Amino acid sequence: MGTLYDWLLFAHVLAAMVWVGGLVMLVAVGTRTRRSGDPEAVARFVRSLRVLGPAVLAPAALLLLVFGIWMVADSSAWDFGQTWVQVGVTLLIVSVLVGAAYLSRTGIAAERALAAGDHLEAAVHLGRWAWGIAAILVLLVAATWDMVVKPGL
Repeated sequence: MGTLYDWLLFAHVLAAMVWVGGLVMLVAVGTRTRRSGDPEAVARFVRSLRVLGPAVLAPAALLLLVFGIWMVADSSAWDFGQTWVQVGVTLLIVSVLVGAAYLSRTGIAAERALAAGDHLEAAVHLGRWAWGIAAILVLLVAATWDMVVKPGL
């Protein structure tokens, strides 16, 4: 059936798949929606962010961090003093903070623009939101490299 560590690793990777996969899909759909020029499609997408972020992406990010920390605590081979662990945790925390601070603000700004009937301004905020997602994806790719390669080990 596997060890506790095996199950933690499974859950950690599964959470990463949901988080990163969700972000990639949102970028693809958001970019296509923004470029469509359809104000109603932009409005639907922007409204969906209020649900998808807190209901899917935030829990996946939190679970990823929890399972990763639990794996380090459970393993005799890893410890929190190792550089690769510190770098990985830092990159994940920065990713979460960018999502919580920047993405939520741009999403709210897009919703406000829609409420005011300014679909063009909503699309501009959606473009800024896409840049925030891209930044998070870069951070997560760096974190993944760090955790797989474990530099300095």
